[in-house]
Amino acid sequence: MQTNALTFPRLLLAHAQAQPESPAVREKDLGIWQTWTWRAVAQEVREIACGLASLGFQSFDNLAIVGANRPHLYMAVVAAQSLRGVPVPLYQDAVANEMVFMLDDAAIDFVVVEDQEQVDKLLECRDLQAERVARGEGRQGIRHIVYDDPKGLRHYDQPGLISYDRLRELGRAYDQAHPGVFDAAVASGEATDVGVILYTSGTTGRPKGVCQTHASFIAAGRGGVETDRLGPGDNIMSYLPMAWVGDHLFSVAQWLVGGFTLNCPESAATVMNDMREIGPSYYFGPPRTFEGLLTAVSIRMEDAAAPKRWLYAKFMALAQRVGADILNGQPVGAGDRLLYGLGNLLVYGPLRNVLGMSRIRVAYTAGAAIGPDLFRFYRSIGVNLKQFYGQTETCAYVCLQQDGKVKLQTVGTAAPGIELKIADDGEVLVRGVSVLKEYYKRPDATAEVLDANGYFHTGDAGVLDSEGHLRIIDRAKDVGRLAGGAMFAPNYIENKLKFFPQIKEAVCFGHARDEVSAFVNIDFEAVGNWAERRGLAYGGYVDLAGKPEVLTLIAECLGKVNADLAAEAGMGETQIARFLVLHKELDPDDDELTRTRKVRRGFIAEKYAVLVEALYGGKTEQFIETQVKFEDGRTGAVSATLKIVEAKRFPGMAKAA
Repeated sequence: MQTNALTFPRLLLAHAQAQPESPAVREKDLGIWQTWTWRAVAQEVREIACGLASLGFQSFDNLAIVGANRPHLYMAVVAAQSLRGVPVPLYQDAVANEMVFMLDDAAIDFVVVEDQEQVDKLLECRDLQAERVARGEGRQGIRHIVYDDPKGLRHYDQPGLISYDRLRELGRAYDQAHPGVFDAAVASGEATDVGVILYTSGTTGRPKGVCQTHASFIAAGRGGVETDRLGPGDNIMSYLPMAWVGDHLFSVAQWLVGGFTLNCPESAATVMNDMREIGPSYYFGPPRTFEGLLTAVSIRMEDAAAPKRWLYAKFMALAQRVGADILNGQPVGAGDRLLYGLGNLLVYGPLRNVLGMSRIRVAYTAGAAIGPDLFRFYRSIGVNLKQFYGQTETCAYVCLQQDGKVKLQTVGTAAPGIELKIADDGEVLVRGVSVLKEYYKRPDATAEVLDANGYFHTGDAGVLDSEGHLRIIDRAKDVGRLAGGAMFAPNYIENKLKFFPQIKEAVCFGHARDEVSAFVNIDFEAVGNWAERRGLAYGGYVDLAGKPEVLTLIAECLGKVNADLAAEAGMGETQIARFLVLHKELDPDDDELTRTRKVRRGFIAEKYAVLVEALYGGKTEQFIETQVKFEDGRTGAVSATLKIVEAKRFPGMAKAA
């Protein structure tokens, strides 16, 4: 089959023919791993597709998919594509008012959901749609809701509600009554068809539906598979939101291109245990996942006996010095190499096992910039962590790092089939196989990001070095200058702060100001553990965040970051002058973060303007009361008087000539 004729359903059928009894998908359910072969997946996709057709789903209809990583939901993705329909994965933690916008925008009539929680939310969305229709606004809402897990739904009798098993029954009957319809639909699909609509995170406004073709994602999947030699026999753990472009690349595109095994954990809380059981050879996650794993390790080491803490500290210092060089195949002295081998036996190997990475051959991070300190930590202990760079509009596929050519400060070179260019204003421009077809029903927005030469304007500021490696400085709109003229890239400083396990989130300010200041969110688990070991009582997040001892702890972290900035040529002026610890965690439900946990910087600056001005106004404390949203839809308020703390600063190096 010609590459340019491939679609995802045809790739699935090819694997079902080439390796019918090999494991395609696994899911841990009630403590037991269940396995679907490629033949079984192909048959189930056929049944789901025919079941949808029996309910009236047609070519080019959109199918919303809402839930955690479940085999049946991934199969529903390919089932929709088999009918030349378009899957639209949505974030499962989105509240009804947020989700209904995307349901309306994508003209969704059919939804496949995971369980009762999502059924309740979709029924609420349908009620909201009905209210608008009654007022003469909007369109007819959701007609069919298919649920996978029937627990708690026995007495639900709302119209259009149907179980996954019942859908399969309808599909088998439809397939028998209409032989050849499914095969004809799959055969009619074209590589240029829209294969998925993925909504942007909405950092700067309403999310937009990104239309990506089968050809784009297959090319992106193939580039990664061929670069890292992935195929049958490899295992990957799928645990990140299905609505995230990275999951669609790794868990759908690369899965169907490479033919490896997809593993779905029992729940988000069991991912690390499930990883240790499966021992995946391939792993991916955004920086926040790797930050969370490092925080968990740090907490465990703080609770360890003194000899273990001493051993860990000694060997980690060695790893930070030579580990990344050893992984890159660079020359390292015989003595250090011998000591590193001992460290691998005593520390690094057990640590990789705790992280579920004992069999990892290649790991990737993508979705946001990762701090070089965090990057160095994982590579130093022998985890072959590399970076993908891309956006939803580029299938998360623009740059990738090749083995032996990993630089901590860059995101790699242009991926196969991709052309990079830096605009005169420093913006990264991309042209090639992975670029979006369009924004759904938004020609105006499409024209804003695709120029006449076919380049996608990423909105990121970056530079290319002499070897073609791309270094991302920050979001172009976020890069500014201090009043004195020094370049200010807030994300670069924030990543340094988030390397510390005590800091979960940070937001820096400084554009057009004399100095840099910062908001900090403590990591409640890490700092809580630290406080308990010191006998420091606290009554919750607000109380803990305001403790003088905690402020001193965070000040020490900022002092170390400032020392690093002072040691970097030209960065000394961007040291943090003052900071405060926020009285609440930044939360997507409060619109402070996107669903992928990217900071909505402009919104935060406006919402907490009184705190920003207090940082720059010479105040030592500031009272604030903030409205918050709870998961059940209720609202409340959190108030506190926040202390403003001076950070320790250091003489900086002059900018290199």
